[in-house]
Amino acid sequence: MKLKTLFACSLAFLAAAAWADTAPKPPVNITAITMFLAFVLVTLGITYWAARRTKTTADFYAAGGGITGFQNGLAIAGDYMSAASFLGIAGLVYTSGFDGLIYAIGFLVGWPIVLLLIAEPLRNLGKYTFADVASFRLQQKPIRILAASGSLVTVIFYLIAQLVGAGKLIEVLFGLPYQSAVIIVGVLMTLYVTFGGMLATTWVQLIKAILLLSGASLMALLVLYHFGFSFENMFAEATKVHAKGTAIMAPGTLVSDPISAISLGMALMFGTAGLPHILMRFFTVKDAVQARRSVFYATGFIGYFYILTFIIGFGAIVLLLNNPNYFADGKLVGGTNMAAIHLSHALGGDILLGFISAVAFATILAVVSGLTLAGSSAISHDLYATLVLKGERNEKKEIRASRIATVCLGVIAVLLGIVFENQNVAFMVGLAFCVAASANFPILLLSMYWRKLTTRGAVIGGSLGLITALVLVVIGPTVWVDAFHFEKAIFPFKYPAIFSVSVAFIGIWLFSILDKSATAKAEEAAFDAQFVRSQTGIGISAAAEH
Repeated sequence: MKLKTLFACSLAFLAAAAWADTAPKPPVNITAITMFLAFVLVTLGITYWAARRTKTTADFYAAGGGITGFQNGLAIAGDYMSAASFLGIAGLVYTSGFDGLIYAIGFLVGWPIVLLLIAEPLRNLGKYTFADVASFRLQQKPIRILAASGSLVTVIFYLIAQLVGAGKLIEVLFGLPYQSAVIIVGVLMTLYVTFGGMLATTWVQLIKAILLLSGASLMALLVLYHFGFSFENMFAEATKVHAKGTAIMAPGTLVSDPISAISLGMALMFGTAGLPHILMRFFTVKDAVQARRSVFYATGFIGYFYILTFIIGFGAIVLLLNNPNYFADGKLVGGTNMAAIHLSHALGGDILLGFISAVAFATILAVVSGLTLAGSSAISHDLYATLVLKGERNEKKEIRASRIATVCLGVIAVLLGIVFENQNVAFMVGLAFCVAASANFPILLLSMYWRKLTTRGAVIGGSLGLITALVLVVIGPTVWVDAFHFEKAIFPFKYPAIFSVSVAFIGIWLFSILDKSATAKAEEAAFDAQFVRSQTGIGISAAAEH
């Protein structure tokens, strides 16, 4: 593979895209671009190193299973701590105060489920994707098609939201045109995944997670230093300057009714346990013990990160609201999602602004790489290997198919990112979580713990959950009113998870117990052997050394 040539071309492309455009744009942030190019150089070097060690499908999909629990925990945290989390949660705290913390906790509560129910049996039963687990004792073809469909829908919605966010963010931060920004992200994520596979993607996540945690920690320390390391002083100052006064210290402004609150909680909690790019990471460690440690470390890193965003949000209230330099026409420049970015400038000038901007860009790049790998694995491992190769083991063909799928996904994601430039795509992240909670999670959970699950029940129930989630989001307020501009939504709730998850579980249960076929009896009889392996790990593949 002409990796050196591609390496040189990508650098030339980056440099050209960064400085050749002469269209009138916001001022170029040289500090941010320098730091970002340093990140790109390091990660491309890692991709070159990883490409030389990626020979088999186990290397490509799962880094040979040689990642440690601590490394994997940090990488999982990197996957989960997206730019939307960093900028979005800080922005929510800036506008709504305490409610922003509640939203952050919603993202965190799914991790105990992953720790207690998913991590160990998933590692013991699967090889590369969660479809391996779901189809362990069920019929391969229908289950893999359904699992791949749920994964691809989740990945594509998540990718579009990330790329549109990346384009807009980079347009403001780096002074680059939107299209150039989306193309740069698309080219880099395709390079990482195509040549370095899971090993390169994991190390990109590790570096990004360390940078993000370091940057957020520094900002939180500087904020606390400003208030003499007193939370009481910080909250008192914030309530004095915020338009909502003491109301920012109480919950109740983000979610208006109990059904929406429960539904949002279910989407965040069960969706976390069904995100394909997160689930894939449990196959990169050598055994169930390391998988459990991964979740333990990841939960700690993610919890710490959300505490930092809470401090950053309150710091932004005090340090930005009375500073006219960050406002235009009475509004925060770039919108409330830029609160953390502007705060970095207020705390540390251009250098800290450049560092945090580069970290935000690196964050997006790392997350889309993980998503792309999950999507290409669903195509090559679950669809191509099952439908085209008919289950025949051919690693060379499967890796080639995965690389082709990665390039195709990269092109599709960039095109969709450009098409959706001026659309509000915030609902797509919610939709991705809802689909993961409604289609992926019920099948995964019941395949591991319910003896009577049958192929017929899983396929019909899982499909009903997937379709219900998609339809209810489209006819709900976020798409029907906000995107299609109808006066009133057909379905009144923004978050449909309470309905779509229920439909999936009831559908799977009903059509499983109604299935009296010989196949259903054989699948039930195979449960005991599967359960022993899921709890003991007898028969799993050995790890590789890196």
